[in-house]
Amino acid sequence: MSGPGTRSVSRWISLAIWLIVAMAAVAIGGKLTSATNNDASSWLPRSAEATKALQRAEASFPGSDQLVAVVVYARDSGLTDADRAKVAADKAVFAPLALGGRINDAFPDNAADPSKPETALLLTFPLAGDDDAQTRAATTITDQLKVDPPAGLQTALTGSAGAVKDIVDAFSGLDSTLLLVTAGVVALLLLITYRSPILWIVPLISVGIASQLAAAVVYLLAKANAVTVNGQSQGILTVLVFGAGTDYALLLIARYREELRRHQRRGDAMAVALRRSFPAILASGATVAISLLCLLFAELNNVRGLGPVGAVGIASALAVMTTLLPAILVVCGRWLFWPFIPRYSPDAAAHDIAEEHGFWGRIAATVARRPRTVWLVTSVVLFGLAFGMLGLHTGQTQADQYTRTVGSVTGQQIVAAHYPAGQALPADIVARADHAAAVRAAAANVPGVDEVTPPITSSDGQWARMSAVLSVPPDTTAAKDTVVALRDAVHAVPGGEALVGGQTAIALDTQTAADHDNRVVIPLILVVVFIVLVVLLRALVAPLILMASVVLSFGTAMGTAALLFHALGHPRIDLSTPLLGFLFLVALGVDYTIFLMTRAREETAKLGHKAGVQHALTVTGGVITSAGLVLAATFTVLAVLPLTALLQLGIIVAVGVLMDTLIIRTLLVPAASIDAGRRIWWPGRPAMPPAAGTGGPATTRPGVDESSDVPAASRF
Repeated sequence: MSGPGTRSVSRWISLAIWLIVAMAAVAIGGKLTSATNNDASSWLPRSAEATKALQRAEASFPGSDQLVAVVVYARDSGLTDADRAKVAADKAVFAPLALGGRINDAFPDNAADPSKPETALLLTFPLAGDDDAQTRAATTITDQLKVDPPAGLQTALTGSAGAVKDIVDAFSGLDSTLLLVTAGVVALLLLITYRSPILWIVPLISVGIASQLAAAVVYLLAKANAVTVNGQSQGILTVLVFGAGTDYALLLIARYREELRRHQRRGDAMAVALRRSFPAILASGATVAISLLCLLFAELNNVRGLGPVGAVGIASALAVMTTLLPAILVVCGRWLFWPFIPRYSPDAAAHDIAEEHGFWGRIAATVARRPRTVWLVTSVVLFGLAFGMLGLHTGQTQADQYTRTVGSVTGQQIVAAHYPAGQALPADIVARADHAAAVRAAAANVPGVDEVTPPITSSDGQWARMSAVLSVPPDTTAAKDTVVALRDAVHAVPGGEALVGGQTAIALDTQTAADHDNRVVIPLILVVVFIVLVVLLRALVAPLILMASVVLSFGTAMGTAALLFHALGHPRIDLSTPLLGFLFLVALGVDYTIFLMTRAREETAKLGHKAGVQHALTVTGGVITSAGLVLAATFTVLAVLPLTALLQLGIIVAVGVLMDTLIIRTLLVPAASIDAGRRIWWPGRPAMPPAAGTGGPATTRPGVDESSDVPAASRF
């Protein structure tokens, strides 16, 4: 049997182990950015035609995977001699950066009709070197464009080199910027929650270690090619660990504070607090982690990769917050809570619940008086807000993907104003060399194709490659429709084995894969969460009500967020946003209802159904609301990145979590539970716990949880 001395030694051993782990995690986790892959084509499933076309081109045409720089110079009134001199000077600087060390002559916009004024010139060339060298070259190009440009001359870098540069710039400093902003937000909220100048530091340090531990594990998985990590999943990992980890800390510390009033020894107080709060924390973490792993059934690599990445983050938060955090709290002592230090009081069990939870007691009483009216009115309001979803539109153009103006988008707009709209990002066609002429003829006859370049044959003479310039912008629905028609035409050439790739084809295949993921993964998440709820609550009716509430919460969050997106000027959402939003709202939002309903089931056995649900809402209200506010705030931190998809995901999750915390869990679920009566626990029924020290039925005292021998007011 272990005593206080044994527990004291184990705490110091735990701290020593975590110190070693933390140092290793910081050293390894800092390398995560170097393991990310932000190449859009690498996110596609292997079965996508755009992926196959890219792989075939890379195998048969060395250097075809190099980034292509498209540099545009334009003046609407006509280019001047000074403008042409600028182009010549830049070309000399760019030549060493180009594959092969040379650049073809600039292509004028009046090439088809020299009688027209020359208003634009294009320099198009692949970049030399590895990925890092190409990224540096893109930066050199944009810097050179700023050197002594003639007044009024428009210049920009676009093409795949410009697009990748903008992505790299968007995620530059991600690991430090997002971490610092997230830590700052969490620190502020913890300071407000605890009203202590000291206590907030402990959970903040703990969650920071959890974040670095998660980053280190994900880095090792990425280096082993076990997961695909991009800037989006890296950013989500940070806010997910901080949000979930802080929630776990709030639940544990709230219980520990109460137990310090009942136990003279800090170790005894923590032992009880951890024993009573761990099941709820574990159930919460398991729900989120298993839901995240459902993403493994997605086709998009970036979505599928987020599954294990997020699950690692949740596991890291669970491990740190249930081992390291308790050890630090006990070692540091009660003074951490200064100036509101919980003092040991033998009569702590007599504290009046109404006095300790007055605000939430009044809310619970209101819900209990008119439960049917409360849940009906609440449902109508939520349904009304959900209709805002009708204003949502999926599918973003490249310009829609950023919250600020970027060079590649500006370059595309300039190119589109002077050249065929698809000049900067043509469709790539790879076909059998002996059928290249027939494939080219078929492609040229497709409506929406402006021209098809002469085929280039591979060194082994087996394959030919050509580009199809579209007459519409490459990131529009019309362009995707043209690619569909182009594929149908070239596939119809017997023996051609033609494949169509390129940026527009990638966007098309991404949309197809996203539609598949929504059809498959969303129902799977619902099934998984439902099974978890059935096992946890040992009932069927309650899980059905809870699942209906989270689906309604998702619809309400999406509808409300749609109104905000329009107000912010970003009405279109990324294809993967609905799935990710659903995942986080269902997995994270249901947690707060789990905390409420597990407590309600316990209290129903002692107080009766209506009084038990009312009591559960009273005693869980404060800490769960604080946890929800922290989680919502951490996800809004995604707005610091200049990517519309992350801004929108942060807003959706924040709005949804607030809905769950303040309305669903506070009003709708308890009111519906009271109105449904004891049949909500069917086919089981809450068991009557035995009284302490006896084998018979429990006798309850107001405000006391007899089954755990601790105040019911302190149970969370």
